[in-house]
Amino acid sequence: MILVTGGAGYIGSHNVIALLNAGYDVVIFDNLELGHIETVNTLKNIVSKGKVIDFIKGDLQNLSDIESVFEKYQIDAVVHFAAYSQVAESVKNPQKYYFNNVYGTMNLLCAMLKNDVKRIVFSSTAATYGEPDYVPIDENHPQKPINTYGKTKLMIENIMDDYDKAYGLRSVRLRYFNVAGADSQNRVGEWHEPETHLIPNILKSTFSGGKTFQMFGTDYPTKDGTCVRDYINIEDLANAHVLALKYLEHGGSTNYFNLGTNEGNSVKEVFVSCENVTGKNITLEEKPRREGDPATLIADNKKAKTDLGWVPEKSLNESIKTAYDWECKLTENIKLGV
Repeated sequence: MILVTGGAGYIGSHNVIALLNAGYDVVIFDNLELGHIETVNTLKNIVSKGKVIDFIKGDLQNLSDIESVFEKYQIDAVVHFAAYSQVAESVKNPQKYYFNNVYGTMNLLCAMLKNDVKRIVFSSTAATYGEPDYVPIDENHPQKPINTYGKTKLMIENIMDDYDKAYGLRSVRLRYFNVAGADSQNRVGEWHEPETHLIPNILKSTFSGGKTFQMFGTDYPTKDGTCVRDYINIEDLANAHVLALKYLEHGGSTNYFNLGTNEGNSVKEVFVSCENVTGKNITLEEKPRREGDPATLIADNKKAKTDLGWVPEKSLNESIKTAYDWECKLTENIKLGV
């Protein structure tokens, strides 16, 4: 049985599907603050024959909540997604992020040790690197986060190093770049309130009477003046977590990997791709740069390819197509009150 914290959220839900497809039983632990019970119900309806998927509502900030999961189930390993992740909010309200992300994770690790569970795959972030000294960014790049969100993730990585040395609790930390897309069968997808990510916000501009999309910064030292980012498909990302789990099962030592495509697309390129996929002209308003947006962030993913055998397969257009299909479904369901 694999415990998935934050399994009712965007990234967590796609990973639940990948784990089920790989033959694992899963228990989801989520407080539903950012996740959705509708997502949990969808996941329960797609379980493979003979597989088990359960859901426990609880909060990692309450030690008794997470301890009860280990008391009820025979947990073999953990895949940990539960966290706040909005960069701007983390700067304005750091206490919220330290309590939830760091203290919550320590409660999880405490419960794991108490029940002799010694394997965890952790959802980390490229935000631990901060402003890049060079690109593509490899795993040896200095980790100098510039916001509280990145600091909490780096702090957790450091805690996991100490727990490995002291208690033999082995971890794989997966540092994501920009995650995009939705389930290719349109069962789950990105569902944030408010939405802060580029692709769903461009796509949302095609609904509600054609809201204007705001593009921040067109004077960066890049190929077309807009920020360049590395967009990794959500299903490719989920597959990496399954491979990381198997890596630990086969005796792999504590490690960390970048998850990205080793390619970059500018905001303008993403915008044009969204127009092509949707077949709609999207009204655009160019705005000044936002503080703290690096010009270029691209992953060096050779280590994940070599050590995990992971290869990203899906293109940016495929990610946008599945994201658009999901936005259409989500918008229609909201209209119908489903």
